[in-house]
Amino acid sequence: MEALLEKELSVSGVKLSGHSGGGCISQGQSYDTDRGCFYVKSNHKSEARKMFEGEMASLEAILQTTTIRVPKPVKVIDQPAGGAMLVMEHLNMRSLNRQSAKLGEQLADLHLHNQRLRGKLDKESGTVGAGQSDMEYIDKFGFHTVTCCGYLPLVNDWQEDWVTFYSRQRIQHQMDLLEKSSGDRDARELWSQLQLKVPQLFSEVEVVPSLLHGDLWGGNVAELDTGPLIFDPACFYGHSEFELAIAGMFGGFGSSFYSAYHSKIAKTPGFDKRLKFYQLFHYLNHWNHFGSGYRGSSLSIMRSLLK
Repeated sequence: MEALLEKELSVSGVKLSGHSGGGCISQGQSYDTDRGCFYVKSNHKSEARKMFEGEMASLEAILQTTTIRVPKPVKVIDQPAGGAMLVMEHLNMRSLNRQSAKLGEQLADLHLHNQRLRGKLDKESGTVGAGQSDMEYIDKFGFHTVTCCGYLPLVNDWQEDWVTFYSRQRIQHQMDLLEKSSGDRDARELWSQLQLKVPQLFSEVEVVPSLLHGDLWGGNVAELDTGPLIFDPACFYGHSEFELAIAGMFGGFGSSFYSAYHSKIAKTPGFDKRLKFYQLFHYLNHWNHFGSGYRGSSLSIMRSLLK
C-alpha cells in the first residue's frame, strides 16, 4: 500500500499515522507523507472505482459552493488486487457538538446556493460575476455522473420535473432492485397505489433544484475547531427537503441544527408528509443493502402515506 501511494501521489516517506476508520461499506486509514497527512478510503468490490469517482465528484461539487466544509479529494486509485481507493486530505475531526447550529446554517446555504446563482444570473442579465463562483445555475434534477448511496449506484439522469425524477429514479429504481431480489408482493402493490397520490404531496410547493449531500445521517457529519464538516456524500440536484429525511431517521441532529436550518429555509405546507415520502427511499435502500429487517418500516411508511 505504501509503495502504491508513493507512486500515485508522488510523495515519499509514506507510513501509517494511527488514524483509522470506516463503516459497513469501506475502510479508511490515514498515512503521513512528506507532503502532509492523507486519509485513504479503500474498497475491494469490483464497482469500487465508480463509487469513489462519484464521491470525488460530489466532494468537488460541494467544495465549489464554498458554503460548508468537506474533505478535499485528491485522487481515485485502482488497487492491484481489485477494487479502488479514494485519497483525500486528513482532518482531525470530532463528533458534532458545539457546531450543530452552524451546520444547520451552512447546510441551508448549500441548499440555497443554486437558487442564489439563478437570482444573480437574473440580476446580471445572464453572466456570473467573477469572485463569487464559476458554477453555473442548474435548472434540472439529477447529477452529471453516477453517485452511490451505500454501494448501490443511483440513477442521476437529468429530469426537468422533480416528481418524475424522484418517483422513477429513486423509488421505482429501489422497487426494481427489490423485485429482482425478493419480489415482495406487498411492497409492489402498495407502491402501485401510492404512485397515484404522489402529485398531491407537491401541490403546494415549488421545487427549485438544490445541490444535496444526499446521505446526510449522523455518521456523515463531524466538526473541527473552525466549524462543521460533512463527508461521504452522494450528491445530486434535488428538493432540499430530501436532505432532512435520513437526518431524522437515525438521530445525531439536535434542535439547534433544525432551528438554524429552518430560519433560512422555512417549512412549507405538506412538509411532514413529504418527509415520510423521502424517508421511504432510505428505508428501501437499507432493505436492498441489509435485508428484510427494513421491510416493516418501508411498508409502514407506504401505508401511512395512503391514508
